[in-house]
Amino acid sequence: MKNQTAGVRTAGPAPEDLDALRRSLREQRAFRREQLRRLSGPRPAAPAPEHEGRARTPDREAHASAYGTRARAAEAVPRDRLAASARMVLADVEAALARMDEGRYGSCHLCTRPIALARLTVVPQARYCGRCQHVREAGR
Repeated sequence: MKNQTAGVRTAGPAPEDLDALRRSLREQRAFRREQLRRLSGPRPAAPAPEHEGRARTPDREAHASAYGTRARAAEAVPRDRLAASARMVLADVEAALARMDEGRYGSCHLCTRPIALARLTVVPQARYCGRCQHVREAGR
């Protein structure tokens, strides 16, 4: 928004910037939803152990079974973490879209000053201005 008399920016992104930021947020939302859909789908089969194609013995059967179980378990941890991260980003994106709809988008949640357009362009779901974000991170 602009101050009509001085042409000075006083709060929030301009309408044309809001349109671009809204498009970016919608793209992120679609990407995260698809990512979560893929992550919740069936897990890929574990790769075959090195001795695949050799004659099967009880020892090799046990090793193959244990190998497959370990491989699936090892893959589940990063996959679960990735899904949790995607859910958090999706929640932030949806909250940013809600703030846009309510006319509260682009203001810092702590100091209420406008968040710089450069920051919103990089992180459109940002809740804090750069200064307040820095203070929050330093306090961790």
